[in-house]
Amino acid sequence: MKIWHQSFTVLDDLGAYHEALKAHFARIARPGTQIDLHGMHPGTYRTNYPGSDIRHASLQYIHGLQFMMAAVEAQRQEYDVYAISTLPEPALREIRGLVDIPVVAYGESAMLTACMLGRKFGVLVFIDDLNDLIEQNAHGHGLASRFAGAMPVGFTFNDVLKAFDDPAELIERFRDAARRLIAKGAEVIIPGEAPMNILLARNGVSEVDGVPVLDSLASWIKQAEAMADLRKFCGTKPCRTGYYHKLPEMDRVNEIFSFYGLDPLRPVS
Repeated sequence: MKIWHQSFTVLDDLGAYHEALKAHFARIARPGTQIDLHGMHPGTYRTNYPGSDIRHASLQYIHGLQFMMAAVEAQRQEYDVYAISTLPEPALREIRGLVDIPVVAYGESAMLTACMLGRKFGVLVFIDDLNDLIEQNAHGHGLASRFAGAMPVGFTFNDVLKAFDDPAELIERFRDAARRLIAKGAEVIIPGEAPMNILLARNGVSEVDGVPVLDSLASWIKQAEAMADLRKFCGTKPCRTGYYHKLPEMDRVNEIFSFYGLDPLRPVS
């Protein structure tokens, strides 16, 4: 089984995080599952921090085109699953109506798994502007009644990268933020962005005061494996009726990419 991992970061700019991802995936994925890591094109952002762009709905929408092109490339290279590894889930609905391979998203898979562990889940993020988007995504996934809210965790992306060497202080700050969310009714905590998730997972943080802290990346991997198995053994495929699901002809997709100056065959990082 081959899974195409797609990050919202330029992975080569994030050495510690990149290496931690590889190690975590090697530990979580079952034997025979190959997870190939891909990020955004070099130069996508002004710095190694994508949040300066992602916090704006308009810029995130534009960057979503890279996710769409990567999905087309994943299908062309005969990957079994295209897996979006970022909480905002850019262009998720559109991608599912663009390619025929299973598409799994980090936030959605975490929310669905959390619903099996508690009555309500909450999300902690270090990009504060994402709170509204996470609420909208929970509603779009049909989970509004199970959503206890999204809150800022109280530290930044760069704080997380620095903490890979010495995580103790940041973990305590995470626990404090989790307790505030638990007080609002959260019975499962989703550590929002993937760098925070990987930092907590590699340090064994799986609960706060008896409330589960979900390893969202592990949930994402296992759901990707499950979707590939359902396709292979049961022939299970997505709905293909209606405006959001009908697949276009791929040659027309490539023509449109080219019309807008986007090369669908440009090497993907």
